Amino acid sequence: MEDGKKKLAIVGAGAVGTAAAHWAVSRCMADLVVLVDVVEGLPQGKALDIAQSAPLSGFHGRLSGSNDYGDTKDSDVIIITAGLARKPGMSREDLLAKNVGIVKSVTAEVASLSPKACIIVVTNPIDAMVYTAFKISGFPRQRVVGMAGVLDSARYRFFIAQVLGVSPSDVNALVMGIHGDHMLPLVRLATVGGVPIEALLPKEEIERIIHKTQHGGAEIVGHLKTGSAFTTPGLAAVEMAESILKNQKRVMPCAAYLEGEFGINGVFLGVPLVLGDKGIERILEFPLTSEEKDALQESVLAVKRQVAATGL
Repeated sequence: MEDGKKKLAIVGAGAVGTAAAHWAVSRCMADLVVLVDVVEGLPQGKALDIAQSAPLSGFHGRLSGSNDYGDTKDSDVIIITAGLARKPGMSREDLLAKNVGIVKSVTAEVASLSPKACIIVVTNPIDAMVYTAFKISGFPRQRVVGMAGVLDSARYRFFIAQVLGVSPSDVNALVMGIHGDHMLPLVRLATVGGVPIEALLPKEEIERIIHKTQHGGAEIVGHLKTGSAFTTPGLAAVEMAESILKNQKRVMPCAAYLEGEFGINGVFLGVPLVLGDKGIERILEFPLTSEEKDALQESVLAVKRQVAATGL
């Protein structure tokens, strides 16, 4: 793109990629959004449908659909959503063998065309797929990040607000760890208008909320039968991309490659971090309780099993 112009590429024109494209153009966050997919006509049709909403939604900038990775050249941010979605009875790990090949191929294509880009990985299982993109791209860890904690924390906040009958925007809560059953919704840091939820809810209710958060994706899969969540995952990825494109320095929980932070090395794990125009500016490390450390180690073990299965 020309100097000062911003370009966002979204790879995968399935439900999540389409949602991400819709959210991205509605926020006017890039001068050009390119939606890419290997299925002929799919990204073109999806992009055209979204683009025709411009007179009604008032977005600016351009949106195009393409089957050619060459159209992603010189992107500032690339969101990878390509891959198979979960179906009822499937875990995120069940997708690994199929999706690792897809993410390898996609990353090799886009990284060579946009060597200065930041990559956001959405494909499940996220913590293993973002590791795959990191290894294949050869990019520094600051420019490869996984979307997980933003989505999980949004679900956590929503469930808290639902139980208390308050606005979700007044709930602050953080989910760390793997994007899976071993994720860690932190209770002691969750607040409503600054008031700790532990002062507002009994322990049993909080445990129920945690369980719903950990299985929020599976609940949606169970209802949809033929697909998985897409609207909020797409928005979560776009929130991350917007912070990078606009150098907003937002603090978000995302899957980052850890090199000693929280006493963990060599894996991608959801942690709070600052996203700016160069990607991850810093990871916000803070003391954990012994119980939280133990829970986070469960995430580490689960991620290591996934990473081993990638063969990288």
